[in-house]
Amino acid sequence: MYVLTVKQSFDAAHLLKGYQGKCSNLHGHTWNIEVAVAGNELNQQGLLIDFGEIKALLKNILTEYDHAFLNELPEFIEINPTAENMARIIYFKLKRELASDLGIEYVRVWESSATSALFKE
Repeated sequence: MYVLTVKQSFDAAHLLKGYQGKCSNLHGHTWNIEVAVAGNELNQQGLLIDFGEIKALLKNILTEYDHAFLNELPEFIEINPTAENMARIIYFKLKRELASDLGIEYVRVWESSATSALFKE
């Protein structure tokens, strides 16, 4: 099996409702998103999928989050925009866009250089 990883980032603000601590206040992050795409067969050029295709799919998903107040987006009206929830939501959005012969190993959302959440099936 081949596994390709791509990283992209965006800037956005959020707050955590019901949380006791500083994160209940409005604050922002440079969110770093790492995705791993997997498959067994290479194409005639020796590629699983072009890195540029993965980047374009991910960029399309992340565009709505960039410079947004995440709590106001439809997917975060009823749940907190935590790194955990973001990883799951991005995972399933990307899964819908990928070719059926490819899978997603994981989506990792980094809130800082030292903290991340990973979602996989």
